[in-house]
Amino acid sequence: MSGEAMEWYRVLPTVNASLNATAGVLVVLAFLAIRKKRVERHKRLMLSACAVSALFLVTYLVYHYFAGSTRFAGTGWTRPVYFSILISHTILATAVLPLILVTVWRGLKMNVEKHRRIARWTLPVWLYVSVTGVAVYLMLYHWV
Repeated sequence: MSGEAMEWYRVLPTVNASLNATAGVLVVLAFLAIRKKRVERHKRLMLSACAVSALFLVTYLVYHYFAGSTRFAGTGWTRPVYFSILISHTILATAVLPLILVTVWRGLKMNVEKHRRIARWTLPVWLYVSVTGVAVYLMLYHWV
């Protein structure tokens, strides 16, 4: 097997950043849909965002299984900026999964009031994780 074929997983960081960005766009579109009282469109968009995020999680785990961890090569002022973003991203990425699951469950059960209460927290955290995921990718693979 050629060296290139053995390193197919090297494209996954770009795939992951694209999936993160797509999930973020879907969440924003879903928010705009529900603001216009378009419940079915909101539901389809949110379930799409969940599917894209699930695919992201799978490809993220596959990449790190094959590649291990990637070290940040930046120096100077970029290091504390990168690690600040990375640490907040990692903590909130861990916290957002149960938030998403509960929010979606309540939405699917049409428990609207409880859904809204938790969605007010889930939305900004999910968006932050999506945006900072792309930022971490750009800083790791395109900064230096």
